Amino acid sequence: MLIFDMDGTLIDSNGIWRDVDIAFLEKRGLPYTKAYAEGVAHTIFPKAAAFTKEYGNLPESLEEIMAEWLETAGNVYAESVTVKPGVMEFLERCRQKGEKMILLTSSIPQHCHAALDHLHLRPYFEKLFFANELQIEKKSPEIFLYAANAMGVSPSECTLFDDSVEACRSAKAAGMRVVGVHDPFFADTEAEMRQVCDDYIRGFGDLLK
Repeated sequence: MLIFDMDGTLIDSNGIWRDVDIAFLEKRGLPYTKAYAEGVAHTIFPKAAAFTKEYGNLPESLEEIMAEWLETAGNVYAESVTVKPGVMEFLERCRQKGEKMILLTSSIPQHCHAALDHLHLRPYFEKLFFANELQIEKKSPEIFLYAANAMGVSPSECTLFDDSVEACRSAKAAGMRVVGVHDPFFADTEAEMRQVCDDYIRGFGDLLK
């Protein structure tokens, strides 16, 4: 079974959240630092909000922070986000080979659904798993074990494609094969990704050669 991450793996969307974070922090006179970026990256929405609240000692509730993020992000996922090069061709090749494919993402469900429809990706996936709904971070092997069990396969039968080194490390700990996917917003993790992952690709075009 093939397991795909969404943001930064299949779609070119990490820049959306960098811009949202910068605008949110600048409004409050706070710097966008590497420590902040690492604190909110690849985590579920409520925990990112909790980190942000503590980071800036903010008076807003977690619900208010998340609502502002959603408003700032707007309709980008439904209108202008793009699929990364080689993705459609790779997914189509896998479908023709009869591969079972699922999506496991920390993306906000409403954004994910919008992007899947906008980019015509939905038919490729047998099931969608949302970390936000499960309330399990992808930094934990538990979420990968849950997905494998739900699909009736063993972890050793699964391959994860993800741009997050934390998610890759967790999937490896769960007993899965892992392919790290390059994303320019996390280029500084490439060396670590190459150590953690079974394979590392610059893009899905690498797998089409």
